[in-house]
Amino acid sequence: MDRSKLTRFAWLSIGVAVLTIGLKTAAYLVTNSVGLLSDALESIVNLVGALMALGMLTIASRPADENHTYGHTKAEYFSSGVEGTLIVVAAISIAYAAIERLISPKPLEQIGIGLIVSVAASLANLGVALILKRAGKQYNSISLTSNSHHLMTDVWTSGGVLIGVGAVAITRWQALDSIIAIIVALNIVWTGVGIIRKSIYGLMDGTLPKESLAVIQGILDRRNPNEVKFHALRTRQSGSMSIISMHVLVPGNWTVEAGHQYVTQIENEISAAIPDSMVFTHLESLSDPASFDDAANKTKEIPSILPAK
Repeated sequence: MDRSKLTRFAWLSIGVAVLTIGLKTAAYLVTNSVGLLSDALESIVNLVGALMALGMLTIASRPADENHTYGHTKAEYFSSGVEGTLIVVAAISIAYAAIERLISPKPLEQIGIGLIVSVAASLANLGVALILKRAGKQYNSISLTSNSHHLMTDVWTSGGVLIGVGAVAITRWQALDSIIAIIVALNIVWTGVGIIRKSIYGLMDGTLPKESLAVIQGILDRRNPNEVKFHALRTRQSGSMSIISMHVLVPGNWTVEAGHQYVTQIENEISAAIPDSMVFTHLESLSDPASFDDAANKTKEIPSILPAK
């Protein structure tokens, strides 16, 4: 797939961010609710995150070149990392405003109008979040997935704020608005830290998910274990690209052509089962003791590539 087309999802996120900023700011102005103000501030982070996603998706879609022979797919990790950082910064700002309002409370105004406007903004976020979640999963894009998770957090956050504003309207206890805003800030921090951790894991060349490892294991298990061995299997996730390498040990009397055909079948089967993957195999002879020497794995074969539970 031409991954440059994924930028249309980033533009969609930008559009809904601008819309929700306007709606939530209007809701804050008519209600004077710090909770709704915190919601509007998070939408600004949504906008910045969406702009960053647009830029990184554009870079990630570039083909491999002389200086980036594996492509530019890792650029998406910068997008999610920056977005996670911005989320944490926004949470600190929200908490500061909430504490200040808790010390010096002010009455809420026109709560009904504010709630209606905020609900409309939340529904817009929900719709786009679901679209981005589906696209992120379909195209294996961490930028779209992170943006989706952020928007879904915004939806749940808005729900909490609406409950807080409604509770103030019922109980007349003004402090509830600030308390809810502080809880919102803590929730945002949790989300931001989670996104940052995923970005760091990707930049550190983390292994493929357990589901992908299970698929690879199944393909290798179907091969003749009495005639062919596998070891030194390594995997890493590079943005949308899955990189897989292994040593394939075949009988020493096989011809070069037979060995080549065999490993090509393995590469094609894994590539078909795991989209956007690059598979590398190193052909070795079972009759050569040196074939079993591997710095990362001293065993003759890998009983299972799945991580221990």
